[in-house]
Order: sequence, then structure tokens, then C-alpha cells
Amino acid sequence: MNIGKAIKLCRNQRNLTKLKLAEKAELSVSYITLLEQGKRDPNLSTIEKICTALNIPTSILMFLATDAHERDELSTELSEKLSYLAWSLIGESNE
Repeated sequence: MNIGKAIKLCRNQRNLTKLKLAEKAELSVSYITLLEQGKRDPNLSTIEKICTALNIPTSILMFLATDAHERDELSTELSEKLSYLAWSLIGESNE
């Protein structure tokens, strides 16, 4: 699982700087940077703060954070559909 990569992907999708995300989530910019670099693992309350700031469901962020091998139980087709749906939901709530 790569939560930092998912945070960065969603932050970029929302066109937010690290500073703006940090302000919205009431976290420091340096902590956001460490998360995105995979140097820190956030607890659930921090993940929820970040998801609220990004205006996305926690479940979407967690799905985007999964690695391909963590989705081995899913068919490729289902995994692709879920990925597309996740990105669509992020796009919808961005408008």
C-alpha cells in the first residue's frame, strides 16, 4: 500500500499545492511532504483529515493506495473498472 502516492495523485487532481492541502487538513507542509515521499505512515484520523480536505471518500483514497499485487483477488477487468470509477468520483466532486 502506498498511501503517500495516493495522496499526491489526489492532491494533483484537485490542483492543490502542498501548502493549501496542509492548511485545509490542519497539518504541516513538511508532514504532507513526508507522507507523499512515503517516509511517514499516517494514522486513520490523519487520513480522514486529508480526505476531508481533498473532498474525497476515505475508501477511494485507500483503494487508490493499493498496489497491484494487493488486488490479485480481483480480475483485471474489475480492477480497471474500479480504478476508473474512483477517478470519476474524484473528478465529479472537483467540479
